[in-house]
Amino acid sequence: MSEEKDTTQRRLDELLESGRVDELAEVVQDLDLHASDVADLIEDLDDADQVAFVRALPLEVASEAITEMAESEEAGDLLAALDPERGAALIHELADDDAADLIQELEPEEAARILAALPQDEAVDIRGLLMYDEETAGGLMTTELLAIQGDLTAEQAIDAIRVQGREVEDFYSVFVVDESNRLLGAVPLDDLIIADTEARVADLALDVPATVRPDVDQEEVGKMLSRYNLVSIPVVDEFGVLLGRITFDDVIDVIELEQTEDILRLAGVSEGEEIRAEWQDAVRSRLPWLALNLLTIAVASSVALLFEATIEAFVWLAALMPIVAGMGGNSGTQALAVTVRRIAIASSELERRSDAVRKELVIGLVNGIALGAMAALAVLAIAAVRPDVPQMLSVVVLLALWGNIVVAGTLGAFVPTLLDRMGIDPAIASSVFLTTFTDLVGFALLLGLATALLL
Repeated sequence: MSEEKDTTQRRLDELLESGRVDELAEVVQDLDLHASDVADLIEDLDDADQVAFVRALPLEVASEAITEMAESEEAGDLLAALDPERGAALIHELADDDAADLIQELEPEEAARILAALPQDEAVDIRGLLMYDEETAGGLMTTELLAIQGDLTAEQAIDAIRVQGREVEDFYSVFVVDESNRLLGAVPLDDLIIADTEARVADLALDVPATVRPDVDQEEVGKMLSRYNLVSIPVVDEFGVLLGRITFDDVIDVIELEQTEDILRLAGVSEGEEIRAEWQDAVRSRLPWLALNLLTIAVASSVALLFEATIEAFVWLAALMPIVAGMGGNSGTQALAVTVRRIAIASSELERRSDAVRKELVIGLVNGIALGAMAALAVLAIAAVRPDVPQMLSVVVLLALWGNIVVAGTLGAFVPTLLDRMGIDPAIASSVFLTTFTDLVGFALLLGLATALLL
């Protein structure tokens, strides 16, 4: 089996390298590859070959593959390169939420051409979804769902589902609504199937654990699905009218994107930089933050100039400065990472605002005294063999390291907590300013204590 797989991969690689897209399309159809694997093949082709390859694929295969392409690959550009009729045919094969996501990537003129080539009712549905911001529940939802009225019997409901289900993909439960399409609850399919034929749907309906409004941020949607272990969540308006549903597969992509965004922000990298971006884009994204970091580090380092005489008198302080500052920076970054993640996965405002600062203060006190004692013992050992190293320097190192770790841990929790309460994303480059402040405090403590205790 492994040899057959290797042979197939070599065949695909050979066709890719030679640009024989028609043969490649035939091989893909014969192998019945998954849409994600076909998307990888598309991404490996040049722009011109991508268009030819997509034209050669069956509509269903091509449409699913385009939706699986990485965001950085600009699937919208590929769709725009096709003629409007082919583009509309691809869109027609997709669920309305996936179709809206692709249309949203197009220029207005290109989107209008493709929408004009679609059936009117389908175009209206997609335009309705395009009204919502891409990163909200409305931007994630699909209007394709199963909804039945509560006054139906179980037998009537099953008949209705047979009709509706032909147009809906991957349904796991049925929403129950009233005459005004207001959400009343949901019925699991298995309960509906085994129920007495004359049982009323309203009596079988269960309360929906959670609903979302269309303007709710997509990250909040992901938290709610995770909290209640849902496979889909209904989207309702302010009057409780059912607008659509969001399925777990769309939320998985959202969670991945949001986590990537938080990691980049925590490192001081702009969210505008894609993981697979060219080096020019990476430079434009990172250089401003690094320039700011250069300025803040210069401010922290200038503290040393205030203690020039102390450093000249005790040269060993120059070797200890980066140790004290570095340990503070590492401790602060640990507290910052844990606190930002804690805020991100908090299921409620009450949990989000719990006292993370107090916890990190205690951790800093314990870790600081332990690490400070270890460093102090090392200095004492050096002082025993080096007459130019005063034993009192061990006390200076102990207090400076302890104090800086306490400050770093406390700030690592306080800064993101404060930003969150102010409604600001706590992941935005907090580490850049935190490490600078811990450098400043570390230098000031070490040199200030040395001045007071050694001179």
